[in-house]
Amino acid sequence: MRKRVRRLTRDMAVIGIDFTIVFVTLYVALILHPVGIFDPWPGLAVFSLAFAGVATTVFVLSGLYRRSWRFVDFTHSSFLGLVILGGLVLAWLAAFALSVTRADAAALVPVAAVQWAFATLGMLSVRMIRRVERQFSERQFSVRQRSAVRQRPKVTVRKKAILVGSWQWARLSIDLAQTDHGSSVEIQGVLLPRQEDSLVRVDDVPVLGSQYELAAVLRQLEFEGNLPDYVIVCDDGTFLSNRDVTRIIHTCRENEVEVSRVRDPWGQLLQHSSGPKAQGLPIEELLGRSEYKLDNKSVSRQIAGRSILVTGAGGTIGSELCRQIAQIKPSKLVLLDSSEFNLYKIEMSLRELYPDIDIVAEIASICDAAAVNRVFEANRPLMVFHAAALKHVPIVEANPCAGAMTNIVGTRIVSNAVCLYGAKAMIQVSTDKAVNPIGVMGATKRVGELYCQALDMCGVDDQDAPRFMTVRFGNVLGSSGSIVPLFERQLREGKPLTVTHPDIERFFMTVREAVQLILQSSSSALESKTQRGSIFVLDMGNPVRIVDLARRMIALYGLEPEEDVPIEFVGLRPGEKLYEELFDICEEQVESGIEGIFEARSRPIPLPFITMAINRIAERAAAGEDEGIVRLVHGLARYPANGNHQDLLLYSSAADLTMLFERAYLAEANNDR
Repeated sequence: MRKRVRRLTRDMAVIGIDFTIVFVTLYVALILHPVGIFDPWPGLAVFSLAFAGVATTVFVLSGLYRRSWRFVDFTHSSFLGLVILGGLVLAWLAAFALSVTRADAAALVPVAAVQWAFATLGMLSVRMIRRVERQFSERQFSVRQRSAVRQRPKVTVRKKAILVGSWQWARLSIDLAQTDHGSSVEIQGVLLPRQEDSLVRVDDVPVLGSQYELAAVLRQLEFEGNLPDYVIVCDDGTFLSNRDVTRIIHTCRENEVEVSRVRDPWGQLLQHSSGPKAQGLPIEELLGRSEYKLDNKSVSRQIAGRSILVTGAGGTIGSELCRQIAQIKPSKLVLLDSSEFNLYKIEMSLRELYPDIDIVAEIASICDAAAVNRVFEANRPLMVFHAAALKHVPIVEANPCAGAMTNIVGTRIVSNAVCLYGAKAMIQVSTDKAVNPIGVMGATKRVGELYCQALDMCGVDDQDAPRFMTVRFGNVLGSSGSIVPLFERQLREGKPLTVTHPDIERFFMTVREAVQLILQSSSSALESKTQRGSIFVLDMGNPVRIVDLARRMIALYGLEPEEDVPIEFVGLRPGEKLYEELFDICEEQVESGIEGIFEARSRPIPLPFITMAINRIAERAAAGEDEGIVRLVHGLARYPANGNHQDLLLYSSAADLTMLFERAYLAEANNDR
């Protein structure tokens, strides 16, 4: 109520001021240009009052008083001038319609012109005075605030900055910095996108030149002992191209000045920005092929109305898998992850998008058998999608025990829970790095494949036995820790793109393709269309050289490879291969009956023997025996290709099998030398 009274009082005051201005300007104009049709004083006063009343009524109806004139600028002034002109014209038309003035209309024209000019000037002046008074008050308050801050025991050091962008953006930034009472930025100058000789200052900040003079400006300021702490760049894609921004970043780095890139805030709010990422990097350009669109009509028959569990639900693959599963409307979707933050993000996202689905978030490690069993017992999933894994090659190479515990022992724990609690199927997510592995990550994933194959083969004579399928694919574009986000970050920061080797190449697929492969393969296997023990592989076309991918991304950002953005070769990382493969030498590649998907078939290690080997792996991993883990895991992973399965029958203990697998690994290592 108090706010309404205050607003009404303010409106009445402004209306009263405008009424007075119109009345006084008309009265004075009539005195200065007498037309002889009014009585000397009463007639002029009555006519002027009536005229002011009509004009003010028009102002009210036009919405003039619904604006706050404390923030008046040129655009508002133009609007105000048009409203005043319209109101006065209507008032004069009413005056001309009076019989008393009709005969002297021509005599009133000069009066109307003089009165319009003075009324417009008066109304604009009042509003400009209000704007000036507000700005003066704000700046005085800001000065007092800064003075108070300086008198405190801890003095906030103000950072010096140069703005690079359009004068419109610079003016807004300067106004924000000057009116922000707690601002720690002192703006030294402005550099415009192009040289404008006529523009010397933006507000009270000097224009130092154009963006092309940044290096000279920084050298001059350094000579004066006034080098800025930051160069703030308006990176909204309107006035500065990606090449311009890259050049500015390089110049700042050479002069040891930090760069802050300010993007379009409205684009961020509307979830799109001005760079190539906003429009979406063209998938075909990065893949070197068209994206597969797999048919998943049969998927809904296996998922709709059923309880589904996804391990690693907060990861790149796991979260997309959860989203696509949720679209099919399962009766329950159980999210299992060891990362609280990742689990929180995917759970909140799914609850907002699919409020009708029963979503259960379970935080647990797949290496904790008791915790996994509790999750299975509480939720009784019918299908399990196993996406939890340690996947970063150098990290797993440096931590073999952790990699073995998660990728091998954790996979066994989840698989055993599938058997124990009556799930219908488990689909394991694997990688092309499991084929002929040279790194610990690939070897541990290969052992996980072998265990699932062995379990799947146990149900050859039992149609009700659960299925254990493995899907194998290459690098997923945009996944966490992958090459595309790394290149994007390096491009944004103006750094060289780092590639491990000129000839290194990888198979690539989109996260959508990866998830559709998982879903399509699972539905095909559950409908008994595929042979047990098969591994599903997406046809990803030809591998892509990483250096070619780097050049494509540089070009998509509007830059020239090597000229604007250099490419540096940093050497292969531990456990990394030059070339990836999709099929092991012991595997048979066959058509799957699903377009775009192949099957890899091989004779797996029998379940009792691989179980004993994994028991030994678990013991060594728990004891922290990194070297022993490396020998055993590599020997086990390569045994199907290099060993004789008949030899396994000669061994009856985990220790004996360990010696067999380690000897196979050491023999191959000696041959490699």
